[in-house]
Amino acid sequence: MTNQALYRKYRPTSFKDVVGQEHVVDVLKKSVDNENISHAYLFAGGRGTGKTTIARILAGLIGTTSKDLYEMDAASNRKIDDFRELNESVHTLPFDSKYKVYIIDEVHMLTKEAFNAFLKTLEEPPSHVVFILATTEIDRLPDTIVSRCQGYTFNKPNRATIATTVSKIAKKEKVELEKDAAELIAILAEGSFRDALGVLQKVLSYSSDKKITRKEVEEVTGAPKGELVNGVLAAISENNIDGALSNVSVAVEGNVDFLTFQKLLLDKVRSVMLLRNSPSSVAMIKKQFSADDFKLLESLSKEKTITSKVLVNLLDAYSDTPNAYIKQLPLEIALMESIDA
Repeated sequence: MTNQALYRKYRPTSFKDVVGQEHVVDVLKKSVDNENISHAYLFAGGRGTGKTTIARILAGLIGTTSKDLYEMDAASNRKIDDFRELNESVHTLPFDSKYKVYIIDEVHMLTKEAFNAFLKTLEEPPSHVVFILATTEIDRLPDTIVSRCQGYTFNKPNRATIATTVSKIAKKEKVELEKDAAELIAILAEGSFRDALGVLQKVLSYSSDKKITRKEVEEVTGAPKGELVNGVLAAISENNIDGALSNVSVAVEGNVDFLTFQKLLLDKVRSVMLLRNSPSSVAMIKKQFSADDFKLLESLSKEKTITSKVLVNLLDAYSDTPNAYIKQLPLEIALMESIDA
Protein backbone atom coordinates (compact mmCIF):
# COMPACT_ATOMS: atom_id res chain seq x y z
CA MET A 1 0.00 0.00 0.00
CA THR A 2 1.36 3.42 -0.91
CA ASN A 3 2.47 5.77 1.88
CA GLN A 4 1.12 8.76 -0.05
CA ALA A 5 -2.06 10.21 1.40
CA LEU A 6 -5.03 9.07 -0.68
CA TYR A 7 -6.51 12.55 -0.90
CA ARG A 8 -3.26 13.72 -2.49
CA LYS A 9 -2.85 10.65 -4.69
CA TYR A 10 -6.36 10.98 -6.11
CA ARG A 11 -6.70 14.76 -6.06
CA PRO A 12 -8.40 15.84 -9.33
CA THR A 13 -5.99 17.38 -11.83
CA SER A 14 -8.59 18.59 -14.33
CA PHE A 15 -12.17 19.83 -14.20
CA LYS A 16 -13.47 16.58 -15.67
CA ASP A 17 -12.22 14.75 -12.56
CA VAL A 18 -14.05 17.04 -10.12
CA VAL A 19 -17.13 15.49 -8.51
CA GLY A 20 -20.08 17.29 -6.97
CA GLN A 21 -19.21 20.89 -7.90
CA GLU A 22 -20.52 21.03 -11.46
CA HIS A 23 -22.20 24.41 -10.86
CA VAL A 24 -18.75 25.90 -10.12
CA VAL A 25 -16.77 23.99 -12.74
CA ASP A 26 -19.15 24.77 -15.63
CA VAL A 27 -18.99 28.53 -15.06
CA LEU A 28 -15.22 28.58 -14.61
CA LYS A 29 -14.68 26.51 -17.77
CA LYS A 30 -16.75 28.95 -19.82
CA SER A 31 -14.93 31.95 -18.40
CA VAL A 32 -11.57 30.36 -19.30
CA ASP A 33 -12.77 29.43 -22.78
CA ASN A 34 -13.96 33.00 -23.32
CA GLU A 35 -10.76 34.41 -21.81
CA ASN A 36 -12.91 36.28 -19.33
CA ILE A 37 -10.67 35.98 -16.28
CA SER A 38 -11.55 37.82 -13.08
CA HIS A 39 -8.85 39.52 -11.04
CA ALA A 40 -10.21 37.94 -7.84
CA TYR A 41 -12.25 34.83 -7.01
CA LEU A 42 -13.76 33.82 -3.68
CA PHE A 43 -14.39 30.10 -3.08
CA ALA A 44 -16.58 29.46 -0.03
CA GLY A 45 -17.66 26.11 1.37
CA GLY A 46 -17.04 23.37 3.90
CA ARG A 47 -13.69 21.69 4.47
CA GLY A 48 -12.63 19.05 1.99
CA THR A 49 -15.06 20.13 -0.73
CA GLY A 50 -12.40 20.91 -3.34
CA LYS A 51 -11.80 24.66 -3.05
CA THR A 52 -8.01 24.52 -3.20
CA THR A 53 -8.05 21.75 -5.79
CA ILE A 54 -10.25 23.75 -8.16
CA ALA A 55 -8.13 26.84 -7.52
CA ARG A 56 -5.03 24.94 -8.68
CA ILE A 57 -6.81 23.56 -11.73
CA LEU A 58 -8.03 27.05 -12.64
CA ALA A 59 -4.49 28.42 -12.28
CA GLY A 60 -3.21 25.74 -14.64
CA LEU A 61 -5.93 26.40 -17.22
CA ILE A 62 -5.03 30.08 -17.46
CA GLY A 63 -1.42 29.11 -18.11
CA THR A 64 0.18 29.68 -14.71
CA THR A 65 3.17 27.44 -14.02
CA SER A 66 4.43 26.35 -10.62
CA LYS A 67 6.97 29.21 -10.66
CA ASP A 68 4.15 31.75 -10.71
CA LEU A 69 1.72 30.00 -8.37
CA TYR A 70 1.80 31.13 -4.74
CA GLU A 71 -0.18 29.49 -1.95
CA MET A 72 -0.65 31.09 1.43
CA ASP A 73 -2.34 29.76 4.55
CA ALA A 74 -3.96 32.79 6.13
CA ALA A 75 -4.14 30.97 9.46
CA SER A 76 -0.32 31.14 9.60
CA ASN A 77 0.25 34.32 7.57
CA ARG A 78 -2.46 36.54 8.96
CA LYS A 79 -0.64 39.69 10.09
CA ILE A 80 -0.35 43.07 8.44
CA ASP A 81 3.37 42.59 7.68
CA ASP A 82 2.61 39.44 5.67
CA PHE A 83 0.27 41.39 3.43
CA ARG A 84 2.57 44.36 3.10
CA GLU A 85 5.08 41.90 1.63
CA LEU A 86 2.39 40.46 -0.63
CA ASN A 87 1.40 43.93 -1.81
CA GLU A 88 4.99 44.54 -2.85
CA SER A 89 5.47 41.14 -4.53
CA VAL A 90 2.44 41.40 -6.82
CA HIS A 91 4.11 44.18 -8.83
CA THR A 92 6.94 41.97 -10.09
CA LEU A 93 6.19 40.33 -13.44
CA PRO A 94 5.57 36.55 -13.75
CA PHE A 95 8.56 34.30 -14.52
CA ASP A 96 7.12 32.43 -17.47
CA SER A 97 3.32 32.76 -17.27
CA LYS A 98 0.69 35.24 -18.33
CA TYR A 99 -0.64 35.43 -14.77
CA LYS A 100 0.75 35.21 -11.28
CA VAL A 101 -1.87 33.42 -9.17
CA TYR A 102 -2.12 33.82 -5.40
CA ILE A 103 -4.23 31.20 -3.61
CA ILE A 104 -5.01 32.36 -0.07
CA ASP A 105 -6.59 29.62 2.02
CA GLU A 106 -8.68 30.20 5.17
CA VAL A 107 -8.75 33.89 4.31
CA HIS A 108 -11.25 34.59 7.10
CA MET A 109 -8.37 34.17 9.58
CA LEU A 110 -6.72 37.46 8.60
CA THR A 111 -6.55 40.23 11.15
CA LYS A 112 -8.51 43.42 10.59
CA GLU A 113 -5.24 45.25 9.87
CA ALA A 114 -4.21 42.61 7.31
CA PHE A 115 -7.58 42.90 5.55
CA ASN A 116 -7.16 46.67 5.35
CA ALA A 117 -3.63 46.31 3.97
CA PHE A 118 -4.82 43.78 1.38
CA LEU A 119 -7.94 45.68 0.31
CA LYS A 120 -6.26 48.26 -1.94
CA THR A 121 -4.33 45.60 -3.85
CA LEU A 122 -7.42 43.41 -4.17
CA GLU A 123 -9.37 46.36 -5.54
CA GLU A 124 -6.78 47.39 -8.14
CA PRO A 125 -4.32 44.54 -8.72
CA PRO A 126 -1.80 44.58 -11.58
CA SER A 127 -3.23 43.09 -14.78
CA HIS A 128 -0.94 40.05 -14.48
CA VAL A 129 -2.26 39.03 -11.02
CA VAL A 130 -5.18 36.77 -10.11
CA PHE A 131 -6.23 36.20 -6.49
CA ILE A 132 -8.18 33.09 -5.44
CA LEU A 133 -9.42 33.34 -1.87
CA ALA A 134 -10.79 30.27 -0.09
CA THR A 135 -12.79 30.18 3.13
CA THR A 136 -14.91 27.86 5.22
CA GLU A 137 -16.49 30.83 7.00
CA ILE A 138 -17.57 33.48 4.52
CA ASP A 139 -19.63 35.26 7.19
CA ARG A 140 -16.38 36.32 8.86
CA LEU A 141 -15.15 38.19 5.78
CA PRO A 142 -15.62 41.95 5.52
CA ASP A 143 -18.17 43.00 2.89
CA THR A 144 -15.46 45.11 1.28
CA ILE A 145 -13.50 41.93 0.49
CA VAL A 146 -16.50 39.86 -0.65
CA SER A 147 -17.80 42.59 -2.97
CA ARG A 148 -14.49 42.79 -4.83
CA CYS A 149 -14.42 39.08 -5.72
CA GLN A 150 -16.30 36.82 -8.08
CA GLY A 151 -17.88 34.45 -5.59
CA TYR A 152 -18.60 30.71 -5.79
CA THR A 153 -20.27 28.57 -3.14
CA PHE A 154 -19.10 24.98 -2.92
CA ASN A 155 -21.71 22.40 -1.96
CA LYS A 156 -21.12 19.62 0.50
CA PRO A 157 -21.21 16.38 -1.50
CA ASN A 158 -24.05 14.09 -0.48
CA ARG A 159 -23.48 10.72 1.10
CA ALA A 160 -24.16 8.78 -2.07
CA THR A 161 -21.50 10.76 -3.93
CA ILE A 162 -18.92 10.24 -1.20
CA ALA A 163 -19.74 6.53 -0.86
CA THR A 164 -19.36 6.06 -4.62
CA THR A 165 -16.07 7.97 -4.65
CA VAL A 166 -14.46 6.00 -1.82
CA SER A 167 -15.63 2.73 -3.40
CA LYS A 168 -14.00 3.68 -6.70
CA ILE A 169 -10.76 4.67 -5.00
CA ALA A 170 -10.72 1.46 -2.95
CA LYS A 171 -11.09 -0.44 -6.21
CA LYS A 172 -8.11 1.44 -7.65
CA GLU A 173 -6.19 0.34 -4.57
CA LYS A 174 -7.25 -3.23 -5.49
CA VAL A 175 -9.56 -3.55 -2.48
CA GLU A 176 -13.30 -4.26 -2.37
CA LEU A 177 -15.23 -1.94 -0.08
CA GLU A 178 -18.54 -3.43 1.03
CA LYS A 179 -21.60 -1.26 0.44
CA ASP A 180 -22.43 -0.65 4.08
CA ALA A 181 -18.75 0.03 4.86
CA ALA A 182 -18.69 2.73 2.18
CA GLU A 183 -21.92 4.14 3.56
CA LEU A 184 -20.49 4.37 7.09
CA ILE A 185 -17.37 6.14 5.79
CA ALA A 186 -19.61 8.60 3.96
CA ILE A 187 -21.57 9.33 7.14
CA LEU A 188 -18.40 9.82 9.19
CA ALA A 189 -16.94 12.17 6.56
CA GLU A 190 -19.70 14.75 7.11
CA GLY A 191 -19.56 16.08 3.56
CA SER A 192 -15.77 16.14 3.19
CA PHE A 193 -14.03 14.13 0.47
CA ARG A 194 -10.72 14.63 2.27
CA ASP A 195 -12.06 13.26 5.56
CA ALA A 196 -13.62 10.30 3.75
CA LEU A 197 -10.32 9.38 2.13
CA GLY A 198 -8.58 9.83 5.47
CA VAL A 199 -10.90 7.23 7.02
CA LEU A 200 -10.45 4.93 4.03
CA GLN A 201 -6.68 5.15 4.36
CA LYS A 202 -6.82 4.17 8.03
CA VAL A 203 -9.00 1.19 7.20
CA LEU A 204 -6.76 0.12 4.32
CA SER A 205 -3.78 0.16 6.68
CA TYR A 206 -5.69 -1.89 9.24
CA SER A 207 -7.29 -4.48 6.97
CA SER A 208 -5.45 -7.76 6.47
CA ASP A 209 -7.22 -8.78 3.28
CA LYS A 210 -8.64 -7.31 0.09
CA LYS A 211 -12.20 -6.91 1.33
CA ILE A 212 -13.23 -4.22 3.79
CA THR A 213 -16.31 -4.76 5.91
CA ARG A 214 -18.39 -2.36 7.99
CA LYS A 215 -17.05 -4.11 11.09
CA GLU A 216 -13.50 -3.10 10.17
CA VAL A 217 -14.58 0.52 9.67
CA GLU A 218 -16.27 0.43 13.08
CA GLU A 219 -13.15 -0.98 14.73
CA VAL A 220 -10.81 1.57 13.16
CA THR A 221 -12.96 4.67 13.71
CA GLY A 222 -14.65 3.86 17.01
CA ALA A 223 -18.02 4.07 15.28
CA PRO A 224 -20.76 2.16 17.11
CA LYS A 225 -21.77 -1.28 15.95
CA GLY A 226 -24.81 -1.29 13.72
CA GLU A 227 -26.42 -3.87 15.99
CA LEU A 228 -26.58 -1.36 18.86
CA VAL A 229 -28.25 1.29 16.71
CA ASN A 230 -30.70 -1.28 15.38
CA GLY A 231 -31.31 -2.44 18.95
CA VAL A 232 -32.42 1.06 19.97
CA LEU A 233 -34.65 1.28 16.88
CA ALA A 234 -36.27 -2.06 17.60
CA ALA A 235 -36.81 -1.11 21.25
CA ILE A 236 -38.52 2.15 20.24
CA SER A 237 -40.83 0.24 17.89
CA GLU A 238 -41.69 -2.19 20.71
CA ASN A 239 -42.19 0.55 23.33
CA ASN A 240 -39.40 -1.12 25.29
CA ILE A 241 -37.64 1.64 27.22
CA ASP A 242 -35.45 -0.78 29.14
CA GLY A 243 -34.22 -2.34 25.89
CA ALA A 244 -33.46 1.06 24.37
CA LEU A 245 -31.55 2.30 27.43
CA SER A 246 -29.68 -1.01 27.66
CA ASN A 247 -28.32 -0.58 24.12
CA VAL A 248 -27.30 3.00 24.94
CA SER A 249 -25.48 1.75 28.03
CA VAL A 250 -23.57 -0.84 26.02
CA ALA A 251 -22.54 1.86 23.54
CA VAL A 252 -21.27 4.07 26.37
CA GLU A 253 -19.36 1.20 27.98
CA GLY A 254 -17.82 0.42 24.60
CA ASN A 255 -16.47 3.99 24.50
CA VAL A 256 -17.86 4.60 21.02
CA ASP A 257 -18.04 8.06 19.52
CA PHE A 258 -21.39 9.00 21.04
CA LEU A 259 -22.27 11.76 18.60
CA THR A 260 -21.70 9.30 15.78
CA PHE A 261 -23.97 6.83 17.57
CA GLN A 262 -26.74 9.43 17.64
CA LYS A 263 -26.06 10.46 14.06
CA LEU A 264 -26.52 6.87 12.88
CA LEU A 265 -29.68 6.56 14.95
CA LEU A 266 -31.09 9.80 13.53
CA ASP A 267 -30.25 8.68 10.03
CA LYS A 268 -32.19 5.45 10.43
CA VAL A 269 -35.19 7.06 12.13
CA ARG A 270 -35.32 9.60 9.31
CA SER A 271 -35.19 6.77 6.78
CA VAL A 272 -38.08 5.01 8.51
CA MET A 273 -40.14 8.20 8.27
CA LEU A 274 -39.29 8.67 4.60
CA LEU A 275 -40.13 5.06 3.76
CA ARG A 276 -43.52 5.55 5.40
CA ASN A 277 -44.35 8.92 3.87
CA SER A 278 -42.39 9.24 0.63
CA PRO A 279 -42.60 6.32 -1.82
CA SER A 280 -40.26 8.16 -4.18
CA SER A 281 -37.48 7.88 -1.55
CA VAL A 282 -37.48 4.07 -1.45
CA ALA A 283 -34.92 3.56 -4.22
CA MET A 284 -32.54 6.12 -2.76
CA ILE A 285 -32.75 4.64 0.75
CA LYS A 286 -32.30 1.13 -0.59
CA LYS A 287 -29.00 2.20 -2.14
CA GLN A 288 -27.75 3.64 1.14
CA PHE A 289 -28.18 0.59 3.37
CA SER A 290 -27.25 -3.05 3.40
CA ALA A 291 -29.98 -5.55 2.52
CA ASP A 292 -30.49 -6.50 6.18
CA ASP A 293 -30.68 -2.89 7.35
CA PHE A 294 -33.11 -1.94 4.61
CA LYS A 295 -35.31 -4.90 5.48
CA LEU A 296 -35.43 -3.74 9.11
CA LEU A 297 -36.18 -0.12 8.19
CA GLU A 298 -38.90 -1.16 5.76
CA SER A 299 -40.49 -3.33 8.44
CA LEU A 300 -40.40 -0.51 11.02
CA SER A 301 -41.91 1.93 8.53
CA LYS A 302 -45.07 -0.17 8.46
CA GLU A 303 -45.54 0.30 12.20
CA LYS A 304 -46.68 3.51 13.88
CA THR A 305 -44.48 3.69 16.95
CA ILE A 306 -41.55 5.51 15.32
CA THR A 307 -43.07 8.93 14.69
CA SER A 308 -42.00 12.47 13.88
CA LYS A 309 -42.07 13.16 17.64
CA VAL A 310 -39.32 10.58 18.09
CA LEU A 311 -37.26 12.25 15.36
CA VAL A 312 -37.67 15.71 16.93
CA ASN A 313 -36.70 14.40 20.38
CA LEU A 314 -33.59 12.73 18.97
CA LEU A 315 -32.60 15.89 17.10
CA ASP A 316 -32.86 17.89 20.33
CA ALA A 317 -30.76 15.29 22.13
CA TYR A 318 -28.08 15.43 19.43
CA SER A 319 -27.89 19.22 19.75
CA ASP A 320 -27.65 19.06 23.55
CA THR A 321 -25.04 16.28 23.77
CA PRO A 322 -21.83 18.30 23.17
CA ASN A 323 -22.48 20.40 26.29
CA ALA A 324 -23.94 17.63 28.46
CA TYR A 325 -22.17 16.78 31.73
CA ILE A 326 -23.23 13.14 31.26
CA LYS A 327 -22.90 12.54 27.54
CA GLN A 328 -25.69 9.97 27.25
CA LEU A 329 -28.21 11.90 29.36
CA PRO A 330 -29.85 13.91 26.53
CA LEU A 331 -30.42 10.73 24.52
CA GLU A 332 -31.77 8.88 27.57
CA ILE A 333 -34.25 11.71 28.21
CA ALA A 334 -35.26 11.73 24.54
CA LEU A 335 -35.92 7.99 24.63
CA MET A 336 -37.94 8.28 27.86
CA GLU A 337 -40.05 11.01 26.29
CA SER A 338 -40.49 9.06 23.06
CA ILE A 339 -41.39 5.63 24.40
CA ASP A 340 -44.71 5.15 26.11
CA ALA A 341 -44.42 3.60 29.53
